[in-house]
Amino acid sequence: MDFEKLEVWKRSARLSVSLYKNVSGHRDWGYRDQITRSGLSVPSNIAEGMSREGPREKVRFLLIAKGSCAELRTQLYIGQAAGMLLPEYAARAVNETREIAAMLASLINTIRSQSQADGTK
Repeated sequence: MDFEKLEVWKRSARLSVSLYKNVSGHRDWGYRDQITRSGLSVPSNIAEGMSREGPREKVRFLLIAKGSCAELRTQLYIGQAAGMLLPEYAARAVNETREIAAMLASLINTIRSQSQADGTK
């Protein structure tokens, strides 16, 4: 399946764009760099994983994307608490990371189940 057709990729890419727009004016370069990198990592790893041949490689990159999603959620909490993000935006983005992580977990389970049913690794 082409990664561009996956709703989880579309949503994570939109979230990444949203992050760039919301932190573009921040003077804290370290925070801005870190949060945009973790946000960019989610759709990038989905794309790379879904472009791999075997299910094990697909799952590996999807797990990395899921980890980046948790990293991003942490940075959103910190950004809100430090006054770098508006509370309303941070809350919406945190919720989106939770939903994306759940979608990734479901996709990982589907790939693993299909792999076991097919007898592939």
